[in-house]
Amino acid sequence: MNSSSCDILIQGGGPVGLACAAWTLQKFPDAKILLLDRNPVNDNDLANADSRGIALSHGSKLLLDTINAWPKEFAEIHQVHVSQAGRFGRALMTREELKQDALGHIIRYRDIHMALRHALRAIQAKSPNFIWEHINKDGEENSIHAKCVVHAEGGLFKTQDWVESGRDYGQSALVGLVEVENAEPHQAWERFTAEGPLAVLPSHYGHNILNLVWCGSPESSQHRLQLSDIDFLAELQKEFGSRIGQFLKIQDRRLYELGLNYRKEITHDNAVWIGNAAQTLHPVAGQGLNLGLRDAFLLSEKLVEVFSGAAEKQSPADVENALQSYAQSRKVDRKTTIGLTDFMARVFTSNLAPVVAARGLALSALQWLPPVKTALARQMMFGRR
Repeated sequence: MNSSSCDILIQGGGPVGLACAAWTLQKFPDAKILLLDRNPVNDNDLANADSRGIALSHGSKLLLDTINAWPKEFAEIHQVHVSQAGRFGRALMTREELKQDALGHIIRYRDIHMALRHALRAIQAKSPNFIWEHINKDGEENSIHAKCVVHAEGGLFKTQDWVESGRDYGQSALVGLVEVENAEPHQAWERFTAEGPLAVLPSHYGHNILNLVWCGSPESSQHRLQLSDIDFLAELQKEFGSRIGQFLKIQDRRLYELGLNYRKEITHDNAVWIGNAAQTLHPVAGQGLNLGLRDAFLLSEKLVEVFSGAAEKQSPADVENALQSYAQSRKVDRKTTIGLTDFMARVFTSNLAPVVAARGLALSALQWLPPVKTALARQMMFGRR
């Protein structure tokens, strides 16, 4: 196969694009796939790339384990404590309640990226028709003829070249690493403040070094970014409270704008959109990459079905039918996850008295209605199929 024609063209070498290629080739090593990757060839160039702590569900771990793409460094979440700052209402979720080894895992984005690059290289050695091209300019894909085009370009909110449906939450997330005096191992905290969620999550650096995700207005977030370390920690302590102990150090502060982008239709003719190219979510529920990995895994099943047969079975109509079948299979999971994340992002940033009271009641009800809590947790861990 040459790089001007292929059966499957995957545009985007981030985690979702890499995973889609890996799962497809694992099931069908002879697949004629061309992956266009705008990331550098050399892994060392990515060593200082995006260091955000990303939440990966237990379901995502099970999927990534199938291609040996689980990173070596990660932190497990055994308990999640959810509450409102200065208001009543709280809920506690534990791994014991759900009979799981962990509720989720926190991993640096770059470590997920690197693990998938290494996994795909191992699979590439047994895939004679797979081409992995690293490109550094736009338009190169326009000269390629492909029976199926997978858009996995991803990107962050407001850096993407598409806006179809969604909303700008008027929020930014300040992320970093914070040291805490006596943090409880494997404990995740989510506090809902007047401006949005404030999460403190485990990290692989040790149980006293935690990932911080502090959502607020762009103005407040920019102000916090500019504060001295001492002033920042004082403001964080005031906002979070003393429940977790004393905040001692902060490092690697960065800002990310937050919003929702989603495509109403994720297929058109022979093209399909997955991951952040299909939907970009608020991090309040930590579902963005998990949903994208489920996209990639289920799409790979459809691609194998249509391309592993005889060549005459791969007419344009067959490809379109396979993609439409994929889109139909993703409807419930996409709608549920997008809707739940959007609802949480809006409801937990409102300061209207009735909404605040309802929030407290909802968290209390969640705590005292185990079946509801279990159903919510399982949606977060495994999605819906």
